Amino acid sequence: MKNSRKKRLNLSPYLYIGPHLILFGIFFLFPTLYGIYISFTNWDLIGEPEFVGLANYAEILVNKDSTFYDQLRIGLGNTFKFVLFTVPACIIVPLLLAAGLNTKPKGLKFFQALFYMPTLFSVSAVMIVFAMLFSVSFGPINHYLNVDTNWLSTQPYAWFTLVIVTVWWTIGGNMIIYQAALNGISKDLYEAASIDGANSVQKFFKITLPSIRAQILYTVVITTIAQFNVYGQPLMLTKGGPTSSTTVLLMYIQENAFGSGISIAGIGAAMAVILGICIMIVSAIQFFFLRQRD
Repeated sequence: MKNSRKKRLNLSPYLYIGPHLILFGIFFLFPTLYGIYISFTNWDLIGEPEFVGLANYAEILVNKDSTFYDQLRIGLGNTFKFVLFTVPACIIVPLLLAAGLNTKPKGLKFFQALFYMPTLFSVSAVMIVFAMLFSVSFGPINHYLNVDTNWLSTQPYAWFTLVIVTVWWTIGGNMIIYQAALNGISKDLYEAASIDGANSVQKFFKITLPSIRAQILYTVVITTIAQFNVYGQPLMLTKGGPTSSTTVLLMYIQENAFGSGISIAGIGAAMAVILGICIMIVSAIQFFFLRQRD
């Protein structure tokens, strides 16, 4: 009895997870729950929130004459476009780079640092640099290509630049994950495949991909969530243009909640909740189908 009681009173595990739980509650759980509550209110960030029930969601989802209905339709549509354009590249490109570096080429450490370094830069620094590179008047890209293309203010070039910049900026993290996974694959599998006459392509699809499917599943879900939360790239690079064609939902959320004029925090919070639900649904679908395929 005494031993079982001591086991029940053992608090040492909670000392390790306690700080994490406290930070999780303060910086994630409480803001999330409070944001959901605000989505059911009419609040200008100054007075007391006024509970209005589902009025904000009705204004956004049902009232087709509402400005907020158009904002949700345009912003969510552009967000899905951005995810569709960037996620495959942010998975495939790092995987190919990791596979190439796994052959242990000369200058391995240099190329690892070269590909990973962009992830250390802030979004503002990256966007300022690429805004100058793609500038119509003095950008070196137009100069060396001998063209006069307005990359940031015309379509489809605006989407092209957003995708290129995002992929360049984010591939390093996934590449490191894939490299670690590839290093864990037994060399005996490749040697046995070589004896059976398999070429490099067959080894990649029959050995490499099945062996790192857990890491691929993880990066697909995490990358999708990250790209759904896009904000800095279109804000600083294309400013949501041309004609709102690259204005993502987070830009409308920020404008409604903290923009100039009268704040409509309830509408912004409702849009954020809808975006969060979309992220959870897409992530669950990805997880289900990838697990089923495995």
